[in-house]
Amino acid sequence: MAQTLPAPVGIFGGTFDPVHFGHLRPALELYEQLSLQQMRLVPCSVPPHRPQPLASVGQRLAMLRLAVSTEPALEIDERELNRSGPSYMVDTLSSLRKELGDTPLCLCLGVDAFLGLPGWQRWRELLSLAHIVVAHRPGWQLDKRSVRSELGTLMAQHRQQDVAALRAGPAGTVLLQPVTQLAISATVVRERIGAGRSARYLLPDDVWHYIQQQKLYF
Repeated sequence: MAQTLPAPVGIFGGTFDPVHFGHLRPALELYEQLSLQQMRLVPCSVPPHRPQPLASVGQRLAMLRLAVSTEPALEIDERELNRSGPSYMVDTLSSLRKELGDTPLCLCLGVDAFLGLPGWQRWRELLSLAHIVVAHRPGWQLDKRSVRSELGTLMAQHRQQDVAALRAGPAGTVLLQPVTQLAISATVVRERIGAGRSARYLLPDDVWHYIQQQKLYF
């Protein structure tokens, strides 16, 4: 008899410096498309692969709370903020796996993050802990260089076409999932603010008001 597992839990990490609609819209769509029981936004404390955030931990957490205060589908998971040292996703997933047992976990990544996966700490262990969902623009395809790389081998061994595969086991599947991707980046948001221009309509109004109050990125 086939194993019956709970609905998956989504994991959507980032520095969120600041959080913007380019984070929030794909996260919400994946919650709906994958029939998740929850989508957890996991703010990174000490990013190992990029410069340190300009906003403090407290400020980034405050912005996230404002951004999702009226959206019950999106929850904040603070475990990386409460852990010392670099924020490695393999440690985060290991922690979640201990807490949630056999509940399927879906690590949701954008295309750029997925293509950089071989540079992550203990990246080959990720699929033993979670499914990997690659959020991409409709019509997107992996380029030939990527397919010939270590990621190509990973895809050949683990890729599934059907969302239902995420309920068949707690981990181990790679799924490509199209979403509405907005051409917004935190870097561009910060640069606009630093140049004295408005960031309104790139992020939630409450977040924009908070940035102004805190004089962030000016």
